[in-house]
Amino acid sequence: MTEAFDAQALLATLTDLPGVYRMIDGDGQVLYVGKAKNLRKRVGSYFRERHPSPRIALMVAQVAHVETTVTRSEAEALLLENNLIKSLAPRYNILFRDDKSYPYIVLTHETFPQLAFFRGSTDRRADYFGPFPSSVAVRESIHLLQKMFRLRTCDNPVFNNRSRPCLLYQIRRCSGPCVGLIDAARYAEDVRLAGLFLQGRQRDVIDSLSELMDRAAARLAFEQAAVYRDQIQSLRQVQEKQYVESGRDGDVDVVAAVAADGLCCVNLAMVRGGRHLGDRPQFPANAGDSSPLEALTAFLYQHYLAHPMPPRILLNLALPDGEVAASLADMTGVRVRLSQPRFTVQRIWVEMAEQNARLAITARRVALARQEARLDELCRTLELDVEPGHEVRIECFDISHTQGESTVASCVVHQGGGMRRGEYRRFNITDIQPGDDCAAIRQAVQRRYEKLSAGEGLLPTLLLIDGGSGQVAAAAAALEELGLSQLPLLGVAKGEARKPGLETLVFADGRKPLQLPPEHPALHLIQEIRDEAHRFAVSGHRARRGKAGRSSRLDEISGIGPKRRKALIARFGGLQGISDAGVDQLTAVPGISRELAEKIYAALH
Repeated sequence: MTEAFDAQALLATLTDLPGVYRMIDGDGQVLYVGKAKNLRKRVGSYFRERHPSPRIALMVAQVAHVETTVTRSEAEALLLENNLIKSLAPRYNILFRDDKSYPYIVLTHETFPQLAFFRGSTDRRADYFGPFPSSVAVRESIHLLQKMFRLRTCDNPVFNNRSRPCLLYQIRRCSGPCVGLIDAARYAEDVRLAGLFLQGRQRDVIDSLSELMDRAAARLAFEQAAVYRDQIQSLRQVQEKQYVESGRDGDVDVVAAVAADGLCCVNLAMVRGGRHLGDRPQFPANAGDSSPLEALTAFLYQHYLAHPMPPRILLNLALPDGEVAASLADMTGVRVRLSQPRFTVQRIWVEMAEQNARLAITARRVALARQEARLDELCRTLELDVEPGHEVRIECFDISHTQGESTVASCVVHQGGGMRRGEYRRFNITDIQPGDDCAAIRQAVQRRYEKLSAGEGLLPTLLLIDGGSGQVAAAAAALEELGLSQLPLLGVAKGEARKPGLETLVFADGRKPLQLPPEHPALHLIQEIRDEAHRFAVSGHRARRGKAGRSSRLDEISGIGPKRRKALIARFGGLQGISDAGVDQLTAVPGISRELAEKIYAALH
């Protein structure tokens, strides 16, 4: 606690109402954000002689002042606390950076519903099943559903314009509704059974299929009866392959927090419809000397305010009271039961989650040690001056274009033993001679670091440029204009035939080019970062080129303005769908006359 901060004076002004408090240091940086049922009591608990946690004692010693916000309820304080934690990322809050949305399986509401992978915001225009812990789990389930129920997976532009069945029909993974090989009633029954399966009601599915098989056999429709028989067999094989299966437990999340080797991991396993779908380990930032219980509590608040919550959550650690469950129920509107396992199946689930958390910690520890060794070798080889206690921050640039068209520059960031994807940036390069990679690099570096030269942002330890002496000279010129010529700069020139391991390192300070052995750890790290910059640049270039291609080809057709272009894309899904459409189908779009439809068809063929 600094001398300028008077804790007693602060406590005298605080209220007994619920709210959120922010601990702030002398530089105005938020150290910690917390919620309280009683602000005066909660904030006062920090300013005592002894603290059970050295981490909290260190934080309190830096506090210059405290800001508070009164809320109407503790649940409202919880929501505000989580919003502030996400936006401010305080140094002493346990942070779970899990911004990716979870994937679902979707069944659309159409005459012949589509079975598809889905990630994003759900609505009422379809039925959503999940969430699933990973895209792999979704795709495996879709593959099983295709095999058992033969539902279509193609998008509407393809489905609406087919004249003959596709390969999926030939390999018995689709029933061919696009060309009328199955009627709407039979297809609807397959959709109903698929929905029951995704809800975990496998017994009901088997009973329905058995009844349909008996009916088909009774009317001597033996081929159809054989189809139902195969579906039943496939379903029973799926049940047998489940690692853990229990139709009684419905939808359950299993959350296990484990600490080992100086790392804390919170592992989330998902059980949907009684089927164990896999898990996702997560490592919190700023955990320090926090206990697994503290990490578990932080995860529950941060995760379930952003993602769907099942009615039951199994935990490997006991929570001290019912406050967490009550707060989550108030915020989400879903009554949740937080408990430890009671039955054998539940204990197996929790033990699996704990085991996977320990394995994730071991794997992360090995990866971190490997990254640290590679970073040490890189700093030694390049003679980088790194202050003790500072993380090495590497930023790498690459350029992607097609014969000078739609040029995109990428900048990726490596820090703290891994890639910082949230800090990646792309730059659409303009006003240069097409194909001039040196000018593109110069513009990208200029735009990336113009704020840094004014004192905003983080200073990188090393700049990598995917290119040779020309690109390095261009980047060095941009840095010199910005007054940042002191930044270490290194070019990575591709070797003969662009073969990995033959790269030449080009220095901007006049040192002779260096070629490291293919097995050198520093070279492996450089290759990893360079390849990521290349991937990010290529994906950005493809998106820009595709957008330009879609716009230009339609814009070149006289009579196609923004409204008609939007209507065509909405109807057919994109340029490919428009190209596949016939004149009569184009005419069905509002605003498209037959004369214009013929003109569009001629322009795209």
